[in-house]
Amino acid sequence: MAKPPVLTPQAVDFPRWYQDLVNKAELADNGPVRGTMVIRPYGYALWERMQQEMDARIKDAGAQNAYFPLFIPQSYLTREAEHVEGFAPELAVVTHGGGKELEEPIVVRPTSETIINEYFSKWVQSYRDLPLLINQWANVVRWEMRPRVFLRTTEFLWQEGHTAHATYEDARDYAARIHQDVYADFMVNVLGIDVVLGRKTAKERFAGAINTLTLEGMMGDGKALQMGTSHELGQNFAKAFNTSYLSGEGKQEHVWQTSWGVSTRMVGGLIMSHGDDNGLRVPPRLAAVQVVVVAIKGDDTVVDKVHEIGARLKAAGIRVQVDARTDTPFGRRAVDWELKGVPVRVEVGPRDLENGTAMLARRIAGGKEPVALDALEALIPKILEEDQAQLLRESRERRESRTVDVTTIEEAAEAAATGWARIPWADLGPEGEAKLAQQSVSVRCLIAEDGSVPDADDAPGTLAVVARAY
Repeated sequence: MAKPPVLTPQAVDFPRWYQDLVNKAELADNGPVRGTMVIRPYGYALWERMQQEMDARIKDAGAQNAYFPLFIPQSYLTREAEHVEGFAPELAVVTHGGGKELEEPIVVRPTSETIINEYFSKWVQSYRDLPLLINQWANVVRWEMRPRVFLRTTEFLWQEGHTAHATYEDARDYAARIHQDVYADFMVNVLGIDVVLGRKTAKERFAGAINTLTLEGMMGDGKALQMGTSHELGQNFAKAFNTSYLSGEGKQEHVWQTSWGVSTRMVGGLIMSHGDDNGLRVPPRLAAVQVVVVAIKGDDTVVDKVHEIGARLKAAGIRVQVDARTDTPFGRRAVDWELKGVPVRVEVGPRDLENGTAMLARRIAGGKEPVALDALEALIPKILEEDQAQLLRESRERRESRTVDVTTIEEAAEAAATGWARIPWADLGPEGEAKLAQQSVSVRCLIAEDGSVPDADDAPGTLAVVARAY
C-alpha cells in the first residue's frame, strides 16, 4: 500500500496544501487569539532575510529608520475623515488600562500616518528640513475576519515608510522610486516573483491617498496577491495635522507626503508562488540556508568531513548549515529539507568519501549527481544563480500563460476563474468594476498597454488587470 503524500497535492486542494506546508515546514503556528500567528524560527529566518534585503534598499533610497508608539490616541484618526472611515472596521481599541477606564480610547496601531504626522508637524519648520524620509519596522493590528497565516492575520509584521516633501512632484517621484527601485527590484531579483506594477483604481486606493501604486504577483493557483503598495498621500494628512513649512519665498506651505509598506504577507507569497507538492522552494538569493551539508551515517570520519565542507562553503560566502543528526534516519531528514526548500543538499556517506565525492541534490531544478569534493566551492555558486533564474522564469511563464486579453465583463470573470484578464479600463470603468466585485473578482491594478504604470486612471490605452485575489 502506497504511503499517503506528506502534503495535500496542490491540484487536489490548494488552500489545504498551503496550510500543510506552513505546518510541516515549521514556518508558523496559529496564535492563541483568533487571527494571530506564532512565527517559528525557520519562518522568521525567511522574514529576517527579507528585512535585510529590503532595509538595504530603503536606506539606499535615503530613508532612515525610526520607531513610533504602538498606541495611538483615537482622536488622531478622526482628524482625517477618509482614513478613519477606511480603517474603522479593522480597528482594535483599548478602553481600559491600569484597572480604570481611559479618558480617551487608544487605538492599537493599524498604520502610522496619523501619529507620524503628529511628530512631522513638530519636526518640519522650513524647506531646509525637507525631504524628511522615515521608515519603521514594526507590528500592526487590523482585526481580520477571515485570517490565514502570513496572508491575512490580525497582527502582522511590516515596514512602513513615511515621507514629507516640498512639492507634489517630489513626493510623486519618491513614491514611484520606492515602488520600482525598492519593492520591484527586491521582489523580482531576490524573491524571484515576476510582479506586475500598476496603480490602484479609486475604489481600491489606500484610505486617504490620492494615488496608490501596487505590485501584484500571480500565485500557483492563478489568484493574485498584493505584494506591496506605495501611496501618494497628497496634502490630506498634512492639512489635518498642520504639517507645514516656511518656503524659500517666505510662504507657509503644507508638505506633500507618501507612505509605503510591505509585510510578512510576502512569506505567504513566497510559499504560493514557488512551492510544489514536495514543499517550499526558496530562491537562493533569499534563502537563510542556501546549502545544507548532510551526514548520511554516524561515522566519525563522515561527520568530521561534513563539518569541514560546511566551513569551506561558509568561507566561500555561502550560507550553509551542517546536518550531522545521524541519530535521525537520513530519509526523514532529506524529506524535512525538501519541505523547507533549501536550494542545495550536499549528502556525504562512507562510500562517497572513498570516491572523493558527495551527492549533490538540487531542490529547484531537481535531480542528484555525484560531485568531486574539491569542486563544491566553484560549482555551487553557479548552481544557485541558475536556480534563482529558473524560479523567476517559471513565475513569468505562469503569469504570461494564464493571462488573457478580453473585451467584456463576462469574459473577464470567466478568465479570473483560472488566472488573470486584461480589459480596457475605458470599457470596464467603475460600474464594471462594481459588477465584477459582486462575483468576487477585483481590478488588481491599472497598467498601460506597454506594461508600464499609467500617469492617471483615465490615461488613453489603460488596461485593467482583473483577478480573484487573496
